[in-house]
Amino acid sequence: MLRKRPHLAWLAAPYVLYLAALPAVNRLHPTVAGLPFLFFWLLLATLLTPAAVYLAWRGDRAHRARRTRDGAGGTERGAA
Repeated sequence: MLRKRPHLAWLAAPYVLYLAALPAVNRLHPTVAGLPFLFFWLLLATLLTPAAVYLAWRGDRAHRARRTRDGAGGTERGAA
């Protein structure tokens, strides 16, 4: 599915920001804007998650518009 809809890869960004990178950023020092780096990282991840979801949604909307314009309407296989 990712081959046909690569814009959905944006949905992996929150996972990477929250879980995969967490051991690497679990530090008390340095501080950024007066916050320990871990808190700053989690705040940044929280602010970037809606942007990643928006980019995936926008790409999916464009994908669906192309499918409708090209005459490939209908539902995808497996969809109800």
